[in-house]
Amino acid sequence: MPLTVRELFERKQRSLELECLTGEAGLDREIPTPEVSSPGLALAGFTSRFVSERLHVLGETEIAYLRSLDSKGRQAALGNFLSHDLPCIFVTKGQAVPRQLTRVAKEHDVAVIRSKLKTSEFYRRITPYLAEVFAPETTMHASLADVFGVGLLFVGQSGIGKSECVLDLVERGHRLVADDIVHITRRATDFLIGRAAELSHRYMEIRGVGLIDVSALFGVRAVRHQKRIEVVVELKQWESAQEADRTGLDGKTTDILGVEIPLVVVPLNPGKNITVVSEVVAMNHLLRYSGADPAQAFNQRLLKKMAEQKELREYLAEDYE
Repeated sequence: MPLTVRELFERKQRSLELECLTGEAGLDREIPTPEVSSPGLALAGFTSRFVSERLHVLGETEIAYLRSLDSKGRQAALGNFLSHDLPCIFVTKGQAVPRQLTRVAKEHDVAVIRSKLKTSEFYRRITPYLAEVFAPETTMHASLADVFGVGLLFVGQSGIGKSECVLDLVERGHRLVADDIVHITRRATDFLIGRAAELSHRYMEIRGVGLIDVSALFGVRAVRHQKRIEVVVELKQWESAQEADRTGLDGKTTDILGVEIPLVVVPLNPGKNITVVSEVVAMNHLLRYSGADPAQAFNQRLLKKMAEQKELREYLAEDYE
């Protein structure tokens, strides 16, 4: 759903110390982008590179500039500035606002909202909120667990045992993030955050048992509200996973919301301890993150040994004695 100025004002009124100076004017405008900036030279009339879709912040410099103009010049500057389709104007540091600003803003149906915060503090608080609201997101049928601090996203066909695997991990001291439905949000450009649906947080569905409350059974430390997704573990039946990676050199990945995530395909067969395998996946990811790659190290040793054997064969082949 699009974010409106009214929703932003109501949600952040306390934390941003906001006060609306234009009544109901402009509160139902949609905010099309999470970008926040000062108008810069647009107030002086240079608008060829002006991005009107952003939220615009008037700090001490901008208000001082407006006050330096005479009434006619201020009217012209504000008329030119507000003739663009602005979503909203913020004034920081609790500054007194020229009457012409609120009057012209009402004429153009643009809200003017004042904050008591310093300009830098205002930017620091509002930017993360807008980034979160506008972040791309999706929903996956999966289970997410925190294993040794690594976010493992378990995927696979329905009934293959994702929930049972995560339950076993929780019993071994790891933490549940989400079961069955995982809401995934992309933060910045290169990492994903997974969380449970609001109603199903803390709950798991175990076939044959029903719904269980993980925090009630295992304690509040057994659940997390959200976790970064770092590895996708795909559970497959043995018959359909004959080409599963046996060396770790392939480096498979999968794409979620445009972010490449390491993919580990685990074939299932009777007697396999998926819980221990999952712990090894997490520890191996930590090892690789620290700069050590066991598969690559073994491959280098193998290549070195093969080169040494080749040199020995060539040496013996030249011995005609």
